[in-house]
Amino acid sequence: MLSKIMGVFARPDFPLLLREHVVLSAVALLIAVAVALPVALLVRNTPLGATIAINVGNIGRAVPSLAILALALPFLGIGFASALVALTALAIPPILINASIGLREVRQDIIDAARGMGLSGGQILTRIQLPIAAPVIFAGIRTSAVQTVASATLATFIGAGGLGDLIVEGLQRRGPRYCSQGPSPSRSLRSSRSSASAGSRGPSPRRGCRSRRREEVVN
Repeated sequence: MLSKIMGVFARPDFPLLLREHVVLSAVALLIAVAVALPVALLVRNTPLGATIAINVGNIGRAVPSLAILALALPFLGIGFASALVALTALAIPPILINASIGLREVRQDIIDAARGMGLSGGQILTRIQLPIAAPVIFAGIRTSAVQTVASATLATFIGAGGLGDLIVEGLQRRGPRYCSQGPSPSRSLRSSRSSASAGSRGPSPRRGCRSRRREEVVN
């Protein structure tokens, strides 16, 4: 049975479906990083702005993936663009939440010490805040990457292709062999992205950070 399930990797259309899935997930994740990180940097010194960003991110995490795809479909039609917009919207909240909290939770006495040594605001950001908050930020990117790869399988319902085509094919054939073929590559891809992101997190994420509101960080 296992050999039959693994036979999906030998299918002639598997490389194309895998490429579509990886491209869609990677582009959505890159756009999400490009949007979420600047917003987090802008609101890092404004408590109200940070609170709004975190709450908006939490609201975004509560919206189901399929609902976002359905909302994008009437405006952008069937295909890659709708799936890209929906996955980008899904990928932004974890990165925005973690980046905002990580930057805001750097201990004030460390920032004051750096300012007393003559560092400018930009130097404090690049030499103090970002290095301390980096593990928390990368944890958000890892969570976002896993969610994006998993949700990209739903893109097949709006004609964007990807590994979701294998899952739909398995459901149509109503056989355990075919139903297992679709999730297996997607699960492997998800695990590899999670492992790669975890390896880039670096040392302990809480060194130099205040301890309050830790439960809000997305792991």
